[in-house]
Amino acid sequence: MNKDKFLERVRKSPRPVVVDFWAPWCGPCRAIGPRVEQLGKTYAGRVDVWKINADEQPETLQALRIYGIPTLIAYHQGVEVTRRTGAASPAALAGLFEAALAGVKPASAGPTSLDRVLRLGAGATLLGLAVSWGLTGINLVWAGLGAVILFSAVYDRCPIYKAVLARVGALFRRITERPTSS
Repeated sequence: MNKDKFLERVRKSPRPVVVDFWAPWCGPCRAIGPRVEQLGKTYAGRVDVWKINADEQPETLQALRIYGIPTLIAYHQGVEVTRRTGAASPAALAGLFEAALAGVKPASAGPTSLDRVLRLGAGATLLGLAVSWGLTGINLVWAGLGAVILFSAVYDRCPIYKAVLARVGALFRRITERPTSS
């Protein structure tokens, strides 16, 4: 199935759709498969679930810019609302179904409070050790890693990061959506 046929099928669907792009050899696909099936039953009659084997339809995945599996895409009235790549928690998977139903992208929850504390502690420890050992050689790498871990605890609350990320995302979309001459 090519991209146009796939999108036409999505547009003609009478209900919102969650599409699960998977492969039989994919461990994370097998891990989330039962939860996706359970959610399909929970949302039966309100949200349709389609499973597309990545090995059988690689051209569809390429056309939709799917670079990893499992990838789940939520569509509402034929329009992509959100997507998720990789293994996901039950709450995140349920969020995809709710997004398909409502037609609204789910809010990002960010790291949990415990996760933030652990990241802050680990990052501060690495950075502190690197500084105490002197910022030369490999210690610079440890300091950089500590800084990245520290930032990962608060990135979702940083207005500068959000602004830069939005601009980089828009630039990337413009670059990747340019027509290619074949």
